[in-house]
Amino acid sequence: MNVTSEKAETGLAGRYATALFELARDQGAVDTVSADLTTLKRAIHESPDLARLVKSPIFGAEEQAGALAPVLALIGLSPLSTKFVRTVTHKRRLFALEAIIAAYERLVARSRGEMEAEVTAARPLNDGEVAELKSVLKARLGREPRLNSRVDPALLGGLVVKVGSRMIDTSLRTKLDGLRAAMKGN
Repeated sequence: MNVTSEKAETGLAGRYATALFELARDQGAVDTVSADLTTLKRAIHESPDLARLVKSPIFGAEEQAGALAPVLALIGLSPLSTKFVRTVTHKRRLFALEAIIAAYERLVARSRGEMEAEVTAARPLNDGEVAELKSVLKARLGREPRLNSRVDPALLGGLVVKVGSRMIDTSLRTKLDGLRAAMKGN
């Protein structure tokens, strides 16, 4: 399957993600690289110092490469993933790493026939709720959903699910806003 013939990822992040995806696919390492990138993304989110190193233009490529080397070794990335991150670093594109990871995840999902769904809930969903939501989305849309969840307490209750350009908003906040507008006569 040629990813570039499908809906291609565009821009800087898309080009790097597509190149990495094609290399990983050729080496049979798509899942390994995906797991590596997930681990790396988690490390960036958990460490303010690492996030600053990755995003800040103050650091030069050599400084970034030197500081990243022990981090990459510590988290145990595969050789392909390590080489890719080093290449991105030396090309002065490390600031785009999170966007590249997101584009790579979309390519993996597309290659598996999955669709990406962004789910926002008022509280963290438990495993049973996630399974039920996946089941409902698969029945409705005919493809396996890949959920990206986040929590927004301002919703008060319910969910907001975004799949492509479709948005399903069953949040309590939206219902209350609608009721408030109806009572005002708007």
